[in-house]
Amino acid sequence: MLAALTTVIVLLAGCSGPGGQGAGGFDEIFRDDFDGAAGTPVAVERWVHDVGTCYPGCPAPQWGTGEIETMTDSVDNVALDGKGNLAITPRLRDGAWTSGRIATRRSNFRYPPGGTMRVEARIALPAVTRGDGAGYWPAFWMLGERLRDGYTGWPGVGEIDILEAVNGLPQIYGAMHCGVFPGGPCGEPMGLTSPGQACESCHGTFHTYAVEVSAAEVRWYLDGRHFFTVASTRVDPHTWREAVDHGFFLILNVAIGGGYPAAYGGGPNAGTVPGRPMLVDYVSVRVKSTA
Repeated sequence: MLAALTTVIVLLAGCSGPGGQGAGGFDEIFRDDFDGAAGTPVAVERWVHDVGTCYPGCPAPQWGTGEIETMTDSVDNVALDGKGNLAITPRLRDGAWTSGRIATRRSNFRYPPGGTMRVEARIALPAVTRGDGAGYWPAFWMLGERLRDGYTGWPGVGEIDILEAVNGLPQIYGAMHCGVFPGGPCGEPMGLTSPGQACESCHGTFHTYAVEVSAAEVRWYLDGRHFFTVASTRVDPHTWREAVDHGFFLILNVAIGGGYPAAYGGGPNAGTVPGRPMLVDYVSVRVKSTA
């Protein structure tokens, strides 16, 4: 939805814009600050919409997760808010849920040889609680570029979940998916998942979420604090290469229902409130030539 020194994290705040080299030796190669008038769509040169209930050809109905919403490209679901943020908003009309899911047009984000890639976003999760957020499943994540060749091959193509939250619970998770389904070296479908990170204010307040990916490991950060690592030695060399040694595209979405919410208490119910957006202040990709 997955090795750099801790001091680099502090320095990253001063990194320059796309194409320039910033502090710590990281170059920013992609950035969107979501500036624009309220109600306008995302930049088509940077983002594409995933719409409907599955990828073309429906190799895995309900996006392979059992989620119940229909994804749209309507500005009712995905739009700039006029305050420098992207808003992805689930809606409920006539008993049917709609929401939004966008992916970067680029699918070749990868760490350079011997180096590190840092993928980061500043996000306010939907302002829901366990009392009114059952079924909400916001996420910021990455998929291996080969998935776009035919929308098959999961989880072997690699998935890194930078941020997932569920049911309005006051914690967030990171995860890596790889190998085969079910079971395999990553224990699918749950994957290699972090312990829940307590965050009472993550729903409704902005926090920074990031991963750093290299040939040696994937590291997860919440507000600059490292909280989880998956090392290459965790799985066999072939599985690791297939999972990380290639390009990725990035995804932002808010799903409703599905297996993950069910694992944490259930899907949407009569108390679930629609219309609570996930707000994204910026998305950034930076690379560093040497780890």
